Amino acid sequence: MLDIDFQLKGSTVTVVVLELIRFNPSTFIEQVNEKISQAPHFFLDSPLLISLEKLAVDIEFIDFNLLLSHCRKMNFQVIGFKAASEQFINAIKATNLVLLPASNTRAKSQPLEVGIIQEIEKNSSSDSNEPSVATEVIIKTLVKERLIQRESKVITRPIRSGQQVYAEGADLIVLSQVSEGAEVLADGNIHIYGALRGRALAGVRGDESARIICQNMDAELVSIAGNFILSDAFDASIRNQSVHIHLQDGRVKIDSL
Repeated sequence: MLDIDFQLKGSTVTVVVLELIRFNPSTFIEQVNEKISQAPHFFLDSPLLISLEKLAVDIEFIDFNLLLSHCRKMNFQVIGFKAASEQFINAIKATNLVLLPASNTRAKSQPLEVGIIQEIEKNSSSDSNEPSVATEVIIKTLVKERLIQRESKVITRPIRSGQQVYAEGADLIVLSQVSEGAEVLADGNIHIYGALRGRALAGVRGDESARIICQNMDAELVSIAGNFILSDAFDASIRNQSVHIHLQDGRVKIDSL
């Protein structure tokens, strides 16, 4: 067997997304630091993706080098941009950072089922003395979308600090606890039938209908489709209670069960 120098593997990494609406250099750092102060350890040296998806339509120019400088001063590790309009593409390419397309919604993987139907029409005469008419073949292609639903991923063991579990294209069911410092992610819903002390992120590919159901709520962070809420913002009444977490009007809402 030949020795190999590397392996290529897929991975899921939690990235902070900065959804830029407008960039005011004089107030940007102050506003971001206000948010960071809610959970400084969570944001420290975090990988950062700058989204231009919600950028105000009247913005015609952004000093991307200054924007990146401000982000790095706040100890973010900027990895790239996403959802840039045509007018900003050249400026972003000049930064030598990644440029990603806009986010997709859940259930994007829908293989196409293609069927070929052949209809053969023959115009033949019953009189053998008449010349035969060429056969006309009409080929119709039917394209049908078929949704492939994966089985839910079920975890029966405790998820310990530093571990990450991801349910790709499916719901995640955890029958034990999620420890502090651990992280669970799912493209769909997350059900935790134990204590949630780490982080839970549902609908990570943009499914705003995703939900998190937890038997014992003591999380560091919960997120639905990229919209998150930190532990400092939790209402005291929901701690150590059974909760239902969902998105309402673009904000994460936590209800007792």
